[in-house]
Amino acid sequence: MQEVKVARVDAFEDPGKKTFDVNGFEFGVFKIGGEFFAWENRCPHLDGPACQGKLMPCTTEAVNEDKTGRGREFHKTQVNMACPWHGMEFDIRTGRHPTKNDIRLRQVPLRVDGGDIYATVRIR
Repeated sequence: MQEVKVARVDAFEDPGKKTFDVNGFEFGVFKIGGEFFAWENRCPHLDGPACQGKLMPCTTEAVNEDKTGRGREFHKTQVNMACPWHGMEFDIRTGRHPTKNDIRLRQVPLRVDGGDIYATVRIR
């Protein structure tokens, strides 16, 4: 494992993302609500490039008090990324699939220091 400087904090929009390749190790860095998260660019479904997918609010089923549905609505705070190969979604903050907690992305450790973002990556 090796820590490498990958970007400046001010290089990101919010929400925003950038993908990186460090010696063959691909990962994505995401900024959501002023926080940074990083995930290996590998979907657990079929090894697709998950971090190249679109960012979008999580959609949920709105349920009335009497347990009847009133349709789909966007979650107020949860932002998901959809893998471009098959649309499998993952919560940017946790890396988890919205309904299957055992399916998740692999986290890449991040550190922000003095406006710089450092990632701890596997050297292949």
